Formats: sequence, structure tokens, C-alpha cells
Amino acid sequence: MNSRKLLRPKDAAQILGISYSTLKQWVYRGKLRTVKTAGGHHRIPEAELDRYLHRAGKKKEPVERRRQFRRISGRNQLVGRVVEVKTSGLMAQVTLSIGGQHITSIITADAVRELGLKKGDVVAALIKSTEVMIMRV
Repeated sequence: MNSRKLLRPKDAAQILGISYSTLKQWVYRGKLRTVKTAGGHHRIPEAELDRYLHRAGKKKEPVERRRQFRRISGRNQLVGRVVEVKTSGLMAQVTLSIGGQHITSIITADAVRELGLKKGDVVAALIKSTEVMIMRV
């Protein structure tokens, strides 16, 4: 399994907002894939966590889940991990991995600096659109 960063189970559980024991059960049941170290310890690839980030915190009430967000009318908030930040002049391209899919946003370079965005950060994409297109895949 290819991944640039491997996390300890305790750290992965904290990122996902679940208990350490729940994470271990996911590992033992095969719900969460891991890599074993030479000493036999489980390490979770960062890419594997990306499959579950959108679920992190779902057990909380909607009002509590939204406390960390600014007050905004957009309800389409997708939580993911920053996989790439390209800044050129006044603009920046930020790519997120959300549930195994990538979404790219073009924002100002000032916004990237203000938010302190960097690869590996867990962020939310707020999507506001008057139109959503569907295509057969």
C-alpha cells in the first residue's frame, strides 16, 4: 500500500474523531487497512484515513458539527485532506482528497496564506452552486 505518511493508531483515531478502541476494531475487522512495521505494530496510511474523513464527527448534533465553521448559508460542506497547493502570482490551486475523490478549487494566494494551507491539512470545501450537473459514468 503506497502512502507518503504512516500514522500511529492513536493519532489516526484522533484525526477521525473516534476512540482508539474503535479504530483497533476497524483494523481487526479489515474495515481499515494498515501496514505493519518490522516490530509488528500497525501504521495507518494517511490516504486510508481520507476514505473516512467525511464521516468524522457525524455522531455530533448538526449544530455542534458546524461550530468549527464560519456562519455561512452553504450547507454542502465536504471535509477532506489537502493533497496539493500550487501558488502562482495572485492565484492558487488547492486540491483536496474527499472520500477517495479529488476536488480542486481556485482561490487567491492571499487566502492560502491567511488560512495557512499546506499539504496534509484537514479542511472543508464549501460548495455553493445554483446548478449541479449529473453524467453517466
